[in-house]
Amino acid sequence: MKLFIILGAINAFLSVALGAFGAHGLEKMVEPKYLEIWKTGVQYQMYHALGLLAVGILLGKVQESSLLAWSGWLMLIGIIIFAGSLYAITLTKISVLGAITPIGGVAFLVAWILLIIAAVKYL
Repeated sequence: MKLFIILGAINAFLSVALGAFGAHGLEKMVEPKYLEIWKTGVQYQMYHALGLLAVGILLGKVQESSLLAWSGWLMLIGIIIFAGSLYAITLTKISVLGAITPIGGVAFLVAWILLIIAAVKYL
């Protein structure tokens, strides 16, 4: 599905831009521990941007699959919640925001499980 390829490319772009911002803009503005939190967000955003690209490519090769579609949507939700909460923690230093980070992590895990099931079923 073209949408997941577009979403993957947008998130890959944002990951590179946010990584550069973290390395060059935040470096002198936040403590090293917060910079590490930012980097974790950037890494997971990029990993799942690539996952979105894979989902989009696979959807182009197999018939419409709700397993793959759900995998893609959960990767996007995971990026927003997981990486977004880490970015928010870094910028606000409100550590209680970390309470929602695992929700994004669970979304990532379920997304990958659905991708595995779809691969077994369709490929």
